[in-house]
Amino acid sequence: MADDVRWRVAINHEPFRILRFVILAATAVLLLGCAVFRLHSPPPQKFEPLVQIPGMPGVRAWGDEFSPVFQQDALAAREQEKHSGLFEKEPIVNVLAISGGGGDGAFGAGLLCGWTLSGSRPSFKLVTGVSTGALTAPFAFLGPAYDEKLRQAYTTISGRDIFLMRSLLAIVLRPDSLGLNDPLAKLTAEIVDEKMLADVAAEHLKGRRLYISTTALDAQRPVVWNMGAIAASGHPKALSLFRDIMIASAAIPVAFPPVFLKVEADGQRFDEMHVDGGVMNQVFLYGSMLDPQEFRNNSNDGLPNREARVYVIRNSQLKPDWQEVNPRVQSIGPRSISSLIKAQGIGDLFRIFTTARRDRLDFHLAFIPDSLDTNREDEFDNRVMNLLFDAGYDLAKRGYPWRKAPPGYFPVRNTQNKNGPSLSDTPTEAH
Repeated sequence: MADDVRWRVAINHEPFRILRFVILAATAVLLLGCAVFRLHSPPPQKFEPLVQIPGMPGVRAWGDEFSPVFQQDALAAREQEKHSGLFEKEPIVNVLAISGGGGDGAFGAGLLCGWTLSGSRPSFKLVTGVSTGALTAPFAFLGPAYDEKLRQAYTTISGRDIFLMRSLLAIVLRPDSLGLNDPLAKLTAEIVDEKMLADVAAEHLKGRRLYISTTALDAQRPVVWNMGAIAASGHPKALSLFRDIMIASAAIPVAFPPVFLKVEADGQRFDEMHVDGGVMNQVFLYGSMLDPQEFRNNSNDGLPNREARVYVIRNSQLKPDWQEVNPRVQSIGPRSISSLIKAQGIGDLFRIFTTARRDRLDFHLAFIPDSLDTNREDEFDNRVMNLLFDAGYDLAKRGYPWRKAPPGYFPVRNTQNKNGPSLSDTPTEAH
């Protein structure tokens, strides 16, 4: 009987819901006529190989193809290491890749600080970052001296320090996002100051490299930025570009407005729309952008090739997270997107693992423990971010149990058969 009453009530109210929808739609159309649309002039596809930042050539590359400029820069880095003394001081090449993950980035921040306390944290030849990892990467690159600032950045903030929700009218008048990232821009300006820029430049000139990835939305391609080259360029707009790239890498589409960067190609000026680097990759190493084999073959500096290790911090849990989903659009949509991101992130781990095996890099993986309860209403809930920071910190200070392969990787065992020994004996557990 109750179900029948609800059904009849729904039928009786249906015309009013339809009428309300029509009125709202008509209002939106009228308002759109007054909307202030931003003029956008992206570089045409034919100019993609020529796109550069005015006055700072060579600081960016497409992340999905080989870059002769970045390859040459990698060779130059060896020469810089030779002159700075890093080559003799650091017999092992250590590389760090930090993933996206929103508020979960507090885990990676805590892990880095705890790693310092353990006494085993290396200095990194290369650090890469995406999204929240892009915000963490400069701190990781600069080392323990910046640990306290890193801790503050991830344990003393909340959602209001990251974004502002816009009114419905504001969204209609400027329909590029639901929120504003003005608080994040303010926070970034406070953290990334002239001193940090100078420190990044100094490490770059010693032979270290810092890469951050964004997504060029018109091109549907990842862009990798050589942040040390930007810092060391001496260009008057280097600091503002450095900050803009960090904000762009964390600009979650729809939630945050895109960042428009001024570029030039074929003597013409354009503005390129950039959003969260996680749209293309949750975490990245160097992919097809660099060719280590060619690098080894063409190194004529007389320096020997060194042992190399890659550490990946995935700011996420990797196990499936069971939840009962309400069969409504507002529940199905977010759940599907979060599932897609999780699957994409695991795929990225396998891509890096495969690259590491090909290029003889010792692979190490860290991720948020599956047992940790990270559920919250607000992505940047300060209580949960402190919980994540403390979890990463405590695990690392005791000696983090790094995984030697992505989850679900099962190597061929060392068993004899008629064709001889197995093809692989790569371990799956931490050491």
